Amino acid sequence: MVLQSSKLLKMIYLHKILPLLASPLFLVIILFIWGTVSRQKWISLSGVCILVLCSLPIISGKLIYYLEKDYVLKPTNTASTADAVVVLSGMVRTLKGSEGLVYEWGEASDRIFAGIDLIDEQKAPILILTGGHLPWSVGTPEGEYLKKIAIKNGISNEVIRVTENVQNTDQEAKAVAKLLNKTEPNVILVTSAFHMPRAQKVFEAAGLSVSSFAVDFLSGADEPTIMDFIPDAAAFRDTSFFIREIIGRLYYHLKY
Repeated sequence: MVLQSSKLLKMIYLHKILPLLASPLFLVIILFIWGTVSRQKWISLSGVCILVLCSLPIISGKLIYYLEKDYVLKPTNTASTADAVVVLSGMVRTLKGSEGLVYEWGEASDRIFAGIDLIDEQKAPILILTGGHLPWSVGTPEGEYLKKIAIKNGISNEVIRVTENVQNTDQEAKAVAKLLNKTEPNVILVTSAFHMPRAQKVFEAAGLSVSSFAVDFLSGADEPTIMDFIPDAAAFRDTSFFIREIIGRLYYHLKY
């Protein structure tokens, strides 16, 4: 059991570290070092060009749109009915407050509130929250905190289920299938639009029939402006995020 736990821990760290090796930042650093050591300016210059291109909002915006292009934000009353509404973790961060650990919403908080609305619309009899808890996490698993939020928003305690502790999408899918414990259960899967293609594939591989309900869209309806052609640190982050997500999709495509 200890050996299996250690192996799992190494895999989690590996999954987080490997995408960094394929990130634009890593490539730029390698090109700068290579160009400096070899004294070939064109290599260093190519690193500068990649840095600038990856930092343009007009480019990063198109890349983020590509991740979300297959989905639109829908009213909850248009969702089909299912055996359960499943809300994936990844929307809360833990902070040190004046009286101990406190929790604050991250970018993806739309997930839990969409799940609550779907239950209010009677789209499923059960709300399943995944117990996200990475090896370096502190405090209670995210699902336990979200359960309190759901109860505060009027959802009955009897309706809510929290999975065992999970550390990635693959574990979330298997934990949900284990919790439902029935043949080909149908679930409404609630997660961020960029994450939905990967999540849906993994959940279907776990034997679940999935109705997607995408939220937390990152690309807006704003028209391009001159500012979109000026390099920006946030745009570089978004480009790196795109590459990391594509690697994740490729990994699960090969696995399943």
